[in-house]
Amino acid sequence: MTTSKSCPICKKPRQDDFTPFCSQRCKDRDLAQWFGDGYTAPGEPVDPEQIARSEWDAQE
Repeated sequence: MTTSKSCPICKKPRQDDFTPFCSQRCKDRDLAQWFGDGYTAPGEPVDPEQIARSEWDAQE
């Protein structure tokens, strides 16, 4: 069954099995964008080492 909204990648109709995408291909393309830093979240840049240190200090 399809829904009325379109796939955010290719704009084809969404499929329930792959919501919010139309296919496994578009789902995988979206995941690759996240892995390849194609998407970003707003905010200040963060140093991963600083995060690790603060989490380590919080555990002690």
